[in-house]
Amino acid sequence: MATCDWVKKGLPLCLIGDSGTGKSHLLIALGTEAAMAGYRVKYTPATKLVNELVEAADEKVLTKTIARYGRVDLLCIDELGYMELGRRGAELLFQVLTEREEKNSVAIASNESFSGWTKTFTDPRLCAAIVDRLTFGGNLIQTGTESYRLAITQARAAAQDSAAG
Repeated sequence: MATCDWVKKGLPLCLIGDSGTGKSHLLIALGTEAAMAGYRVKYTPATKLVNELVEAADEKVLTKTIARYGRVDLLCIDELGYMELGRRGAELLFQVLTEREEKNSVAIASNESFSGWTKTFTDPRLCAAIVDRLTFGGNLIQTGTESYRLAITQARAAAQDSAAG
């Protein structure tokens, strides 16, 4: 993945796993590698992107905003699936994904498996279309269920207990 061949080919990447499993770190690391390889990269949390799209639509600059997101080689969307986006937000996100489809890469990180995305994208057909665009020809990495943060906290607590005991 760090060779950025998938970015060169315009393929999507999905990082799926529970909180604390390294999705965001991996997303940022792969984005950094792509930037160092000369690709144009944009990182954004999903809710920030959707809020920007809604504001752009309200201000009648949506086409310009979608085009701006369409020009980067790799769009990294973090925390997709944490919050319900609402129909309008989901539709606007779909427009961005459609603009990029099979041209430029999208990498997402989500704590929710695809089957649970109907909580984020409440329209089942729209949800299916978004999953389709984010998975077609791309890579799926499952980061698991064991939280690194929890493991580190537990190890520190155990070390303190043994030092105190």
